[in-house]
Amino acid sequence: MSEHAAITRFREEHARRGGAGEVVVLPESVHTAALAAEALGCEVGAIANSLIFDDHGSPLLVLTSGAHRVDTAATAARIGAGRLGRADAEFVRRHTGQVIGGVSPIGHTTPVPTWIDTWLQRHPVVWAAAGHPAAVFSTTYDELVELTGATPVDVGADQE
Repeated sequence: MSEHAAITRFREEHARRGGAGEVVVLPESVHTAALAAEALGCEVGAIANSLIFDDHGSPLLVLTSGAHRVDTAATAARIGAGRLGRADAEFVRRHTGQVIGGVSPIGHTTPVPTWIDTWLQRHPVVWAAAGHPAAVFSTTYDELVELTGATPVDVGADQE
């Protein structure tokens, strides 16, 4: 059985950027952090969700810990965005070339400004989507920052 084209594209981009982590293709889709953590045997917090937001028609990517909810108003203020609205499936596909549940932190069809949740630093190994809902890759917080050029940000509410 051949590999899905989205996973192959991810592998190529990951290698081009010097990624050192392992790509794992799971038998079923893991489109939520909880499902991914269960399949990988890790904490939900070690899952880096790739959340695409719509800032008045422009995409923004926030890589957040699966155990941390993004406070969109606080995060928008911290990163200087107008507002962070949930992007629909068509918006995500148009700007990343990937589907919701499988959006990787890299390899998008157009460059997407990226921020990373500082909570991910709590985990020595972080897992993120590899371009398809059934594929993930291992990395570290520092490598993820390097691979993506992401800016660290606290995505939680002000009182956290």
